[in-house]
Amino acid sequence: MIRKIFFYIPVFLILLLAGACVKQKNTIVVYTTVDQIFSEPVLKEFEKESGIEVKAVYDTEETKSTGVLNRIIAEKENPQCDVFWSGDPVRSAVLSQKGITAAYNSPVAADINDVFKDTEHHWTGFSARARVLIYNKDLIDPVDAPQSVFDLTKEKYKGKVTIANPLFGTTTFHIAAIFSVLGEEKAKQFLTDLKNNNVVIATSNGDVKKIVSEGKVACGLTDTDDAFEALKEGENIGMVFLDQQGIGTLIMPNTVCMIKNSPNFENAKKLIDYLLSRKTEAALARSCAQMPLHKGVLIPKNIPSLDAIVPMKIDYNKTAQKLEEIQNYLKEWVEN
Repeated sequence: MIRKIFFYIPVFLILLLAGACVKQKNTIVVYTTVDQIFSEPVLKEFEKESGIEVKAVYDTEETKSTGVLNRIIAEKENPQCDVFWSGDPVRSAVLSQKGITAAYNSPVAADINDVFKDTEHHWTGFSARARVLIYNKDLIDPVDAPQSVFDLTKEKYKGKVTIANPLFGTTTFHIAAIFSVLGEEKAKQFLTDLKNNNVVIATSNGDVKKIVSEGKVACGLTDTDDAFEALKEGENIGMVFLDQQGIGTLIMPNTVCMIKNSPNFENAKKLIDYLLSRKTEAALARSCAQMPLHKGVLIPKNIPSLDAIVPMKIDYNKTAQKLEEIQNYLKEWVEN
């Protein structure tokens, strides 16, 4: 009897481990800063097509782009996440610079412009948004709408401009890009002038959309997905791609990266390939007006082409470094 028990124990353990392996092969964990309303349908479709169970962790609107980022950093020595899907390149670049990502050169992204890729393949861009100005047409005539981010410091817009809290989300990215383009002295002067012009600090880009649409503030900086959402809702707003005669408009691709030593390495590659596909770009164009980086993706007629926009010329990895450098300054700027 005892011999039989000792015989079955190894067999039982082998079956148990085999079951665990099967379960691992059919699972993937993704952390994302992209709004759940837009990212979840894409992940559900991948789950349906691949048969791989997706466990997703989403950021909140208030801590946009920082919550899951800090969680991944905290988990560096014991990774729980396989794939990080970011709404901008900066957060992925930060993880790469901290040695948290693994290189993966997806064949699906072969025709995406190299400017939207890390040179060592630690992150890859897809479906882009842009930073834009929205304005309430009841308060600003279209011919008088600001055409440059620097117009927002003018006296006639005093107390009439809103931006999201620059400690979070794409507003941080935007300001870091301005520092990269202008240099520290000129960028700090711009922010000082903006503060002196009584800029209104909103809680999020969605809040910017809301208070401009309601006429509480005349205009504000936000992202194209929020702007198009307001237009779809029938709000009486206009949208401007700023600085088309100057420094250009900030283009913000989504990025995806693989976490080093992740629990489900092979499944991570499959999800990354799926996110970088034309199918995903077409879905994001329909759901949240994002602009594809692949050529020839079928998109709604109202979605602008990146070819028609003068972009801000930045190095995304260097901008990520700048973002980290200015965090303490931005905190003081917000609080003072």
